[in-house]
Amino acid sequence: MATYKVRVATGTDFLSGTMDSISLIIVGTQGESHKQLLNHFGRDFATGAVDDYTVQCQQDLGDLIIVRLYKERYSFFPKNPWYCNYVQVCAPNGRIYHFPAYQWIDGYGTLALREATGKIAADDTLPILLEHRKEELRAKQDFYHWRVFVPGLPNYVHIPSYRPPARRNPNRPEWNGYIPGFPILINFKATKFLDLNLRYSFTKTASFFFRLSPMALGFKLRGLVDSKRSWKRLKDIKKIFPGNKSVVFEYVAEHWAEDSFFGYQYLNGINPGLLCRCTRIPDKFPVTDDMVAPFLGEGTCLQAELEKGNIYLADYRILEGIPAIELNGQKQYHCAPLCLLHFGREGNLLPIAIQLSQTPGPDCPIFLPSDSEWDWLLAKTWVRYAEFYCHEGISHLLETHLIAEAFCLAMLRQLPMCHPLYKLLIPHTRYTIQINSIGRAVLLNEGGLSARSMSLGLAGFAEAMVRALSEINYDNLYLPNDFVRRGVQDLPGYYYREDSLAVWDALERYVTEIITYYYPCDAAVEGDLELQSWVQEIFKECLLGRESSGFPTCLRTVPELIRYVTIVIYTCSAKHAAVNTGQLEFTAWMPNFPSSMRNPPIQAKGLTTLETFLDTLPDIKTTCITLLVLWTLSREPDDKRPLGHFPDIHFVEEAPRRSIGTLRQRLAQISHNIRQRNKCLPIPYYYLDPVLIENSISI
Repeated sequence: MATYKVRVATGTDFLSGTMDSISLIIVGTQGESHKQLLNHFGRDFATGAVDDYTVQCQQDLGDLIIVRLYKERYSFFPKNPWYCNYVQVCAPNGRIYHFPAYQWIDGYGTLALREATGKIAADDTLPILLEHRKEELRAKQDFYHWRVFVPGLPNYVHIPSYRPPARRNPNRPEWNGYIPGFPILINFKATKFLDLNLRYSFTKTASFFFRLSPMALGFKLRGLVDSKRSWKRLKDIKKIFPGNKSVVFEYVAEHWAEDSFFGYQYLNGINPGLLCRCTRIPDKFPVTDDMVAPFLGEGTCLQAELEKGNIYLADYRILEGIPAIELNGQKQYHCAPLCLLHFGREGNLLPIAIQLSQTPGPDCPIFLPSDSEWDWLLAKTWVRYAEFYCHEGISHLLETHLIAEAFCLAMLRQLPMCHPLYKLLIPHTRYTIQINSIGRAVLLNEGGLSARSMSLGLAGFAEAMVRALSEINYDNLYLPNDFVRRGVQDLPGYYYREDSLAVWDALERYVTEIITYYYPCDAAVEGDLELQSWVQEIFKECLLGRESSGFPTCLRTVPELIRYVTIVIYTCSAKHAAVNTGQLEFTAWMPNFPSSMRNPPIQAKGLTTLETFLDTLPDIKTTCITLLVLWTLSREPDDKRPLGHFPDIHFVEEAPRRSIGTLRQRLAQISHNIRQRNKCLPIPYYYLDPVLIENSISI
């Protein structure tokens, strides 16, 4: 007789346990055990429990390769889901085998788990393991399908087998996130089609929705979401959020109108990847030396500053020609401005010229700092309005959320759980599909934010993203290349660049250590058909097969794979943190980030007053709708996992476990460096502090 000691760990989230019967079969290279019911006196598989059992076999099973878990009905209890963390088996020789699960079993069925050693297909020689590998992928590909959401945008997950459940009691409808009288629908049912393994935990769900409801109800009771009036005074905007004001929020509200802060936001605000060095003034922006000479300092001129590399351009051409809609019965307006900035001797990046159209002409003056106070402020506010769309639609929603979702779904469909890349990537996909399902309900439906509080509406918001996806280039996603391409690799005071490159370097080293452990040569990369299928599916479903994107359709060398995987992990973690975490702090003072404009772009100088400025800004209702959503989507709910924190044990080999420890040490040092630097800054920049970066896009 051979005795095997079995340990089964149930998840710790609320309702992770089950009352159903759980049985187990252990499969080894020399046979398999009988099916044994795992049962103690009293409760088994309670939430957070780690249960130990003994399995007796007639013979030694050899090296253990698979365990099969059977979830079956127990007595009169109704079926309920079970979240299994892992199974561990101690063999008679004392060796411990780890079988990671970290997934739900819903209903009654069987879950086959492989031993945790990471293996590419070429490493498997046993027919049973090769068949298990194929069957796992076949099942996931049958379950998870691609679906077109908006033509021209990355495709997303579709589960065709889903059917909406009948409501148990028609007299007691389920809460779906709708606040009566409040126009935003955070539709909880928008995520009901998702497999349990893609949904938020109970803790995160409760945190997300119960945080939203009181704030939304408070807006309603104060009458903010019913008022279509203009703001009477700028200072009234500060009363939207009477509490919860950070140091950065207070600084924004106090300094938003200053040119130095306007320029600062291009470097360390929530959209820090747009600014480019200007070496030649474009024909469509006819700025002359006479116009800007007073703002360049003594003893220099525009051409000299261009040659020195001190002139920068923010060009919003991607927004050109998109029509605006009506909001609250009033026509809205739109523009695609250009803004020229100068990095001066005092170390400040300052705007020196703004044009509110891509086409110069007599009705499109170039605004200058020497213009009247309200003309210049309104011109800058139009630029900040364009920033709203380039940030929310392109830098945030498209370039992190939607692209990361495609990375995630392709991984689920093409990489089995035993694949080293699956183990490497799975922490960086946690909850991404769930939050994107919420995001589609919040932003991109007829009752959502884009339709109710943006000048461009649903169609225009989507059009901006479609245009941006058509221009995305793979080489520019390699972060060090992007700074060089934009000519900002040596621009002082660019804390985003410093911190992002530090985090990138830590991630790239970590990826290099993992990849080179499992792929000893280029031939191993090129011959990994599962890897190649993952890359091909991303090219097809995310980039929509656009060859000009430069995205690879296959990877042939180890360095190519390291670069690709680093891009994926950075996009799913730090890149999102840089554009998401500071949203509320930079946007709660609405004039700094308006989502709509109610008067056309100014066509003549000297006509703007405080009254016309207030009449151009979003009305009270539009302001509050926008800020409520940004407040919700910028605050990470509970159940957080900071970058480098991987509590789920997918890797069991010593080398990758050592690499994880080294990554955490490097990230801790980066965090220390950031906090020391911030002590000396008037505005701390902490959005890329690894402690505040989530492993995945989960909000």
